[in-house]
Amino acid sequence: MFILILFIPLFLSLLVLLWNNRLVIRLSLTGSAVLYLAAALCWWSGLTPSVPPVWLARYFQLDPIGLFFFTIMALVFSGSAIYSIYYFREHKTTTRQEALYTTALLLFVVAMAGVIFSSHLALLWVFVEATTLSSALLIYFEQKKSSLEAAWKYVYICSVGIALAFVGIIILSMGSKSIGSLFFADLYQRAGEINPFWLKMAFAFILVGFGTKTGVAPFHAWLPDAHSEAPSPVSALLSGTLLNTAFLGLVRVHEIMIRADLAAFSNTLLLVTGFLSLFVSAVFMLNIANYKRMLAYSSIENMGILLIGIALGKTGVYAALLHSVAHSLSKASLFLTSGNILHIYGSKEINRVQGLLRREPLTGWVWIISMLAIAGLPPFPAFISKFILITAFFEIGKGWLAAPFFLFIVVIIFGMGGAVFRMSFGDYQPGDHQTGKLNLAAYLPQLVFLLLLAAIGLSIPQPVLSFIQSAAAFLY
Repeated sequence: MFILILFIPLFLSLLVLLWNNRLVIRLSLTGSAVLYLAAALCWWSGLTPSVPPVWLARYFQLDPIGLFFFTIMALVFSGSAIYSIYYFREHKTTTRQEALYTTALLLFVVAMAGVIFSSHLALLWVFVEATTLSSALLIYFEQKKSSLEAAWKYVYICSVGIALAFVGIIILSMGSKSIGSLFFADLYQRAGEINPFWLKMAFAFILVGFGTKTGVAPFHAWLPDAHSEAPSPVSALLSGTLLNTAFLGLVRVHEIMIRADLAAFSNTLLLVTGFLSLFVSAVFMLNIANYKRMLAYSSIENMGILLIGIALGKTGVYAALLHSVAHSLSKASLFLTSGNILHIYGSKEINRVQGLLRREPLTGWVWIISMLAIAGLPPFPAFISKFILITAFFEIGKGWLAAPFFLFIVVIIFGMGGAVFRMSFGDYQPGDHQTGKLNLAAYLPQLVFLLLLAAIGLSIPQPVLSFIQSAAAFLY
C-alpha cells in the first residue's frame, strides 16, 4: 500500500507534465484522491492488501496517529481535487497551466504522505523540505506580483526554519551516540540514554524549525501571505493538511522528550508557543481587511490550540486530536468557500463584500456555518475539543491558564464573526464584476465536510471515537 500511495501519484505527476491532455490531467488528480481515500478506508478496516519490501517497511510505518492524520489529509485532498476542477473551468486555465498545477499538487501530497509515514527523523525532515518546494509553485500559480512575493517569503522563512530543525537533528544525534540511530522506534525505546542537555537543546531547535512549518507564532510570518495568495483549493490543503503534517513531526519528537522524562521542559515551550499564537491571532483578528488573511490568522490560532493540547497530558492530547479534525475540515470548507466569494465579487477585501446571502444564498450559508464550526459553537466538534481542553487545564493543576485561553478565543470569535456577518448580510450592490451561477463542484466538498463535522459533533460514532483514542494513546 505504501508503494501505491507514494509512487502512483509520482508516476501520474510525470505523466500529466509530459502529456498535456485535459482528460489525463483531471483523471490523474481525481484518481489520486480516490486512491488516498481507498487506502485510508482499507487501513481503517484492518486490511493490508500487500506486504511492502523490507527497505520500504523499515523507513515507513503505519501507526494509529499516522493513519489519523493521513485520513484527514485524504479527505481534504479529495475536496480540493474536486474544487480544483471547478477552479480550472472558472479561471479558464490552459492545458499547460492545469498540467503544472496538477504535477505540483500531486508532488505536494506525496511529500505530506511521506512526512506522515516516515519512521526515521532525518527522512521526515527531507519530506518536510519537499513540501516547501512543491507547494511554493502552487502559491505562485496565479503569477501575480503579490503571489510571487508570498512564494519567495514562504520559501525563505520555511527554509530557514527547516535548516534550524536540521541543526536540532544533528544535536540530537550528538546526544544519542550510544544509540547510533535516528529511527523513532530506537529513540523511543532508548530515550533514557540520550544526554538530557543535548536533547533539550535539540527539541528547542526542532520546535523552531517544525513550528515554522506549523505556522505558530512567532514563526508565522509566511502563513498569512501564502494562504491569501494561493488558489483556494491550495489554501485548503496548506491549512487543512500541511500544518498538520508539520505538527505531527513535533508530536513525534515530543514523544522522545516524554520517554526521557523531560516532558516538563517540552511542555513549557509548547504552552508558551501555543499561547503566543493565540495572542497574535487575537490582535490581528480585530483589525483585518482581507478575508483570506483572516482565515490564515485563524489557522495560527488553531495550531496554537493543538500545541497547548499536547502539553496538557492525556486529556489534552485527545482534545488536540479531536480539534485537528474540527479545524482541518472546517478550515478547508472556509477556504474553498472563499474561492466562491472571490469569484463572485472579484475582491478579497472584506469591505467590498456585502449581501452574500442575497447574491448567492448557498455560498452565504456555507460561509456562515463554516465559521460557526471553526468558532466552536454546538453542535460542532470544536466546541467539544475546546471544552475538554479547559478541563485539562484543571486536571494538571493549571486552571488559571483557562482564563487567558478563554479570553483569546472570545476575542478571535468576535473579530472573525463580525467580518463574516458583515459580508453575509446587507444589500447586494451589483458592480462591474458580474458572474453566473456556481455549479455543484463549488459547493459539494464544503457540504460533505460540514455534514461530517455535524455527525461527529452530535454523536461521535464509536469507530471514530476508538480511532481518535488509539491515536491519542501515542503520547503519554
